[in-house]
Amino acid sequence: MMDMAHPGVVPMHKVNFDAKTEYDMIQNYKILQEVFNKLKITKHIEVNKLVKGRPLDNLEFLQWLKRYCDSINGGTMKENYNPAERRNKGGKERNSKGSQKNFKSLQTNNSLNSVSTDGTGSNKISVTKQGKLGGIATVANSSVEIQELTGELTDLKLSVDLLEKERDFYFAKLRDIEILSQTPELENFPMSMAIKKILYAGEEKESALAEAQEIVAQIIKVEKTEYSDDDDC
Repeated sequence: MMDMAHPGVVPMHKVNFDAKTEYDMIQNYKILQEVFNKLKITKHIEVNKLVKGRPLDNLEFLQWLKRYCDSINGGTMKENYNPAERRNKGGKERNSKGSQKNFKSLQTNNSLNSVSTDGTGSNKISVTKQGKLGGIATVANSSVEIQELTGELTDLKLSVDLLEKERDFYFAKLRDIEILSQTPELENFPMSMAIKKILYAGEEKESALAEAQEIVAQIIKVEKTEYSDDDDC
């Protein structure tokens, strides 16, 4: 994405597209950080988190990266940009600069194998096509994984939003009850006292419901006694 947004800034030949170890991944992130520094992007790359491969950390960084690139190119992909071709080109440049002898040796072996198979060089062409298809398949698989992770993150955010709305709803109800029980006219009423007993119960107590019920029961008992005395009179 950075190569598309800023052509020529990312040294594609230095990028290790087959990185599997943390060391190789760190080297790639160093290259990206150098690109950020060149472009005066203040975003700090949390390499220690990203190399652990946790989906959420990587997805958040990818989303930030996409937002940045969208701000550069207007949210559209350049028509003449081919990510698979750029990736293959970067890999070829990296391999050719790092091991010229191995490349020549591989060319010789491919030529010999081509001659030994059908003598027309079709085997060499087949290997080249397979390499290109492999690069395209890798990019496609990465896109699918990103879409799946984006979907999972969206679902999680929706769940969190719903839980927060439900929490705020019930908190507002409890706050209204608290304000009502604190009014001077009702503050000393047994029912208000029972409600506040529940609202202000400490975390160490499992439940203050039993104490509140006892307060209410005592008041009901007293009221019944008074009512009975009135009847006797």
